[in-house]
Amino acid sequence: MEEERIKKSKTEIDMKKVVRYAGIVFVLFCCCVLFYFAVYRYEGVGAGVSKFMKALQPIIFGLVIAYLMNPVMMFVERNVLRLLNGRLATRRKERKIARVVGTVCAIVIFILIVALLIYMMIPQLIESISGMINTLPEQTERFIAWFDDFTKLENQWTKMLEEGMMSAATYLEEWAKTSFLPNIQSYVGSVTSGVISAVKVLVNFLVGLIVAVYVLMSKERFVGQAKKIVYAVFKPVRGNVIIEVVRKSHEIFGGFISGKILDSIIIGLLCYIGLVVLDMPYALLVSAFVGLTNVIPFFGPFIGAIPSVIIIALAEPIKGLYFVIFVLVLQQLDGNVIGPKILGDSTGLNSFWVIFAIMVGGGLFGFAGMLLGVPTFAVIYYLVSRVVNYLLRKRRLPEDTADYVRLDKVDAKNNEMLYPQREGDVDEMEKTQAEFFEQEEDSEERTEESTEESKDKSDQ
Repeated sequence: MEEERIKKSKTEIDMKKVVRYAGIVFVLFCCCVLFYFAVYRYEGVGAGVSKFMKALQPIIFGLVIAYLMNPVMMFVERNVLRLLNGRLATRRKERKIARVVGTVCAIVIFILIVALLIYMMIPQLIESISGMINTLPEQTERFIAWFDDFTKLENQWTKMLEEGMMSAATYLEEWAKTSFLPNIQSYVGSVTSGVISAVKVLVNFLVGLIVAVYVLMSKERFVGQAKKIVYAVFKPVRGNVIIEVVRKSHEIFGGFISGKILDSIIIGLLCYIGLVVLDMPYALLVSAFVGLTNVIPFFGPFIGAIPSVIIIALAEPIKGLYFVIFVLVLQQLDGNVIGPKILGDSTGLNSFWVIFAIMVGGGLFGFAGMLLGVPTFAVIYYLVSRVVNYLLRKRRLPEDTADYVRLDKVDAKNNEMLYPQREGDVDEMEKTQAEFFEQEEDSEERTEESTEESKDKSDQ
């Protein structure tokens, strides 16, 4: 009787837990549905959120600039501290001066980079577009003549292409004469509103620079305040987990973004050198475009190559083909040599999850989603892996993925891993596990070598 009463009480406790968890899940689901309809169905809430985000635009600019330039500031600060070591009255003054110098250098470098990009791209872009508009009919006829010489076939497809190209060129000319010029007054109004919006963005950008200065100067205080809030709201155990997750997220995002920026700069320079050597038209414009789109993982080089091929092919068709070959070689060089050397395994994701993150992020949030989708998904992947490993440890099951490759089932009584007993299956299972362990050992050896190299560099 006593045992039955204990079992009954345990069952009641378990049912209470299930009901409580189910209630929490239901409430969260209802809150998510209400939030969705409030934002996307009720215009007042959406307008309020949009207005609030516009007000926060300078702060967002400042935080992004501070995060990007923090490595530069830290580098300058370390070197200035090394120069000032023991030369001032107190160590505190040395640190303060080093922080001011590092912050000023970081902001100046950021402004110079932005100004250099504008100086390189805007005049070249205006010149390229105006040149393309003025020579469009001539370039179209030249392209058709080249295509005729290339195919040497007066067939139906060639004639259709000729008619299509000539119709497109005629349509553009007629549109410019009949639609663009008569409605130029309305276009001027649109341009004026666009200029006003650009001025607002410029003002927010300048305010963001000031915000970035304050954030870089007092970043330790802001970090301390954030930790203070975390440990005030959560218990120490949960607070430690939150701090660890934030550190891991910073490691993933910082390594990925800084590595991608450096990788894109190198690819842009290599592209420019290659285009100059091959005597391609619009070398500076195309190289800048390829370098900028290269920040998008996997698809970036192809996104930058498509309009570049069209621009070059309209000017000199055969060089458009050469450019396609050059971009393919450059993409292979980046994917197999330059990218792995710079980025390493900063995200911990394989190719499938990278493509998945880019597609989902781009579909939901556009260009920003394609750019930040990979590190964001890497953080989610890290959190899910931690939760899964924690649950496996609670059930006293192995955490290594290789143990589950050929798993048949788990014994419900003693948690023993059961595998197929047929001879062929066993041999295949052992072969698969051996290959997996060899790959794991190789990756561990590479990680240890990179760790030793970084330790040697830090010791030096």
